Amino acid sequence: MSASLNTLAARAAELRRALERASYEYYVLDRPEISDLEYDRMFRELQELEAQHEELRTLDSPTQRVGAPPQGQLAKHTHLLPMISLGNAFDDDELREWEVRIARQVGADAAGGYSAELKIDGTAVSLTYENGVLVTGATRGNGTIGEIVTANLRTMRDIPLRLADRNPPRIVEIRGECYLPFDAFERLNQERAKAGEPIFANPRNSAAGSLRQLDPAMTAKRPLHFFGFAAAAPADVSLPFSTQHELLDTLERWGFPVESHRVHCASLEDVTKFVHDVEHSLRAQLNFGIDGVVVKVDSLRMQEELGIIGGREPRWAIARKFAPDIAITRLLAIEVNVGRTGALNPFAMLEPVEIGGTTVKLATLHNEELIHEKDLRVGDWVQVKRAGDVIPQILASVPERRDGSEKIWRMPKRCPSCNTPVLKDEEEVAVYCPNVECPGRQLEGLVHFASRGAMDIRGLQYKRIAQLIEAGLVHDMADLYSLTVEQLVSLERFAQKSAEQLVAAIIESKSRPLSRLLNGLGVRHVGEGAAQLLARHFGSLDALMAATEDEVEAVRGIGGIIARSVVEYFSEPNTRKLMERLRKAGLTLTEPKAKTVGRSLAGATVVITGTLPTLSRAAATELVQAHGGNVTSSVSKSTTFVVAGEAAGSKLEKARTLGIEVIDEAGLLRRVEGES
Repeated sequence: MSASLNTLAARAAELRRALERASYEYYVLDRPEISDLEYDRMFRELQELEAQHEELRTLDSPTQRVGAPPQGQLAKHTHLLPMISLGNAFDDDELREWEVRIARQVGADAAGGYSAELKIDGTAVSLTYENGVLVTGATRGNGTIGEIVTANLRTMRDIPLRLADRNPPRIVEIRGECYLPFDAFERLNQERAKAGEPIFANPRNSAAGSLRQLDPAMTAKRPLHFFGFAAAAPADVSLPFSTQHELLDTLERWGFPVESHRVHCASLEDVTKFVHDVEHSLRAQLNFGIDGVVVKVDSLRMQEELGIIGGREPRWAIARKFAPDIAITRLLAIEVNVGRTGALNPFAMLEPVEIGGTTVKLATLHNEELIHEKDLRVGDWVQVKRAGDVIPQILASVPERRDGSEKIWRMPKRCPSCNTPVLKDEEEVAVYCPNVECPGRQLEGLVHFASRGAMDIRGLQYKRIAQLIEAGLVHDMADLYSLTVEQLVSLERFAQKSAEQLVAAIIESKSRPLSRLLNGLGVRHVGEGAAQLLARHFGSLDALMAATEDEVEAVRGIGGIIARSVVEYFSEPNTRKLMERLRKAGLTLTEPKAKTVGRSLAGATVVITGTLPTLSRAAATELVQAHGGNVTSSVSKSTTFVVAGEAAGSKLEKARTLGIEVIDEAGLLRRVEGES
């Protein structure tokens, strides 16, 4: 390198350091020491230097925060060490039980006390630094394998591109949480509403979605922030700390933002006091979401000694979760929604009330029996619970506040959408409309038909379907296959290109196998798993339609309720007319034979519930089947194990009640490892 280029390289390095320092002061410390004008001047100078001499451009240059081209897909990344999940303690007694379990293993209370940190309600990521430079950023994924989102994470100004350490570790992975502050989330939704775009449901989901954008420029427009809380390195790499509180202090020295409301507690009593202070006082003052306090044994040596349970949960840490937010408001009315399978689903119309920073107007009621079991009456004052992103629920009425004007509610005898008399199976709680042409079922049914687990018609979302129905172009699934570009461009907000793309996507969906069609039809009790079992067993739609109830029930994993529902569905004259129209439209009405690549799950009956980190429901089902297992939709004594993801509900609870083994996605992948 010439003397002149050496001088330019030194100047570029000086500019990089100054710009990173300015970003740290502005975004992390919130104490800017230079003006925006001075920052912009230095940034332009560095850009010009790198443009004239490409060899001066480095991975940690501030100019590289935005500028990567859009990606075709997100590649996978294996974490240096697994990103583990935390067990939960929902009250002080459960927290004390956790300490007792620790004492049993190490023979005394945790030496050195505990570290207590706010549990940020965001999305977990890992940042890999080699010789101090950020080389890879990834999502948590299944804890072992995540998705690479390096270019997106570079757009976040509070993530350092280089560690502020003259002697950084050879390689280290920093773990933390990406989140959207409440005020930024509100601004973002206001901007989206003005632009006619759908608003985000909550800060956590919008943070996760922002990170997984294929175009980093889109992520850069989202005001994401980061808090660091952990570090991992291979066994041969020494890290400069021996306790959790020293680790957090080190992260700050390296340039990471670390949540400031953290404490080192000498005893569990101190931890409990901190938890109560946060829950009842501090939480309401924060500009970001939290759902608890993470409590960790402070000594890293003792953490290693305590180890991890089943490769998933550390014995040395636990999340002390907060009680769900509860408010009292008035139950104004009980309305009924008709779902895609005809089920009549009651829901509560509430007098608007703020719970946990969100205005709640609606609440789920599930079914008529639950309403009467809780003695809920229209006009009642009721307790409403909202926990995180869970749909608000009514806990109970407040009968002492009744004045006699309240009215007992009954499920309508006729469908509120088509006036057809409703039915109720003796073995079920649900009441349903049997009319397959019910307008109330139309929209939800078509949305499900076009969804990813069914016919996967890209571009056919809820609003588009509602628009097609309103225009009179679509009444049922078969109508989709007669849509033309000319019809679509005549509608509002349909350009020529988007119309052509939608018609192409509809045509492409004709090649989906029978199992996807069966799932999309919305037959009562037939979900993705049951649809695959039926399609694989009978092989064709004609064979399934001709089957008796006994023949359907004989399929392994299909019970009497599903068998009866399938036979009743295909015996309806309107259903048979619909099937004939789909046949004429050219849909695939057969199922290819499943390929078996391994036998590690041979004979196993598996239930998949909740949202898995990296596998779609369809992909997880195919994986089980490819290794010899069967996937069913309901948990019973014959279930071998349950694969549970995020927001797993009643199936998970039933599995625990029956003592059936529950594993996560990582556990499933380990069971089939080495065979595919």
